[in-house]
Amino acid sequence: MDKIMEQSPACGGAVDLSATPLLSVEDLHVEFSAAAPIRAVRGAGFTVAAGETVALVGESGSGKSVSALALTRLVAAPGRITAGRVMFDGQDLARLPQAELVRLRGSAISYIFQEPATSLNPVFRAGYQVREALRLHRGRRGAGREMVEELFRLVGLADPRRCLRAYPHELSGGMQQRVMIAMALACRPRLLVADEPTTALDVTVQAQILALLARLQRELGMAVLLITHNLALVADVARRVNVMYAGRVVEAGKTGEVLRHPAHPYTCGLLAAVPRLRGDADELHGIPGSVPHPAHIPPGCSFHPRCPRAGPLCARVDPEPEYFEEGRMVRCHYWK
Repeated sequence: MDKIMEQSPACGGAVDLSATPLLSVEDLHVEFSAAAPIRAVRGAGFTVAAGETVALVGESGSGKSVSALALTRLVAAPGRITAGRVMFDGQDLARLPQAELVRLRGSAISYIFQEPATSLNPVFRAGYQVREALRLHRGRRGAGREMVEELFRLVGLADPRRCLRAYPHELSGGMQQRVMIAMALACRPRLLVADEPTTALDVTVQAQILALLARLQRELGMAVLLITHNLALVADVARRVNVMYAGRVVEAGKTGEVLRHPAHPYTCGLLAAVPRLRGDADELHGIPGSVPHPAHIPPGCSFHPRCPRAGPLCARVDPEPEYFEEGRMVRCHYWK
């Protein structure tokens, strides 16, 4: 907790937040068809400016990864976008023809998925998999062995030629993650979606991956959408943060302001659950209960069954977003 309050974002250079955002997600709804509709995302909205790092934060099951996949319609059937707009560089990706969307994936918008060991194909060499990404978007002329070797050097692989020939199981977790980053950056995307990019890595490797992403972002000028549950990570790298719960953003604002002065009780609970370096360092504060299943969202405020501030109004009326200060938003009846 103390570390979080002392950190300031390191990723991204000067960003003009007054300009039209590179990415703007508006009232996004994603459902999975079943006996009862499973509403995984319920009106989520956020923006990312060119060159900016923005975080989506929340517990597992909050809708972060589904929101990220929905940006380029990667949600697998029976999931589908039922409402909302995903504006990227003036185009609504939710309604873009499939052929145009395929060309955009991996070139203008790239992903680093969770668990590189399961994201990489185990039967193909690492170099071949990166060359395939280049062939898809640049053709054979842009998919040479030398280019892949240069990408591996760019992401800090110590022996690029050996890594080209290696199968995923022959690489460590940190090396696999660097191969995934090389694949994502192969076509110089304008937006990188990093879904838990340091999951399952030890602390030293995590720091190396974060430093690498920060350096590459500065060099390439790309925007980053970071999906994570790690608030210390957010404090280190994100300029703005969106806190998600039960499929929607419940609090948003500049990272330092949200972490120092959280408005929503859920954000307060997440911060209280971070281990402290001083004071009551031996005591952990958890949030009682768990994130509701998307098929059984409670009426009123979805957080009220777990909320220490909840009153009778919270169980009946879903709070509307309230805006205060510059760029701050919160959904709570009693945030004041």
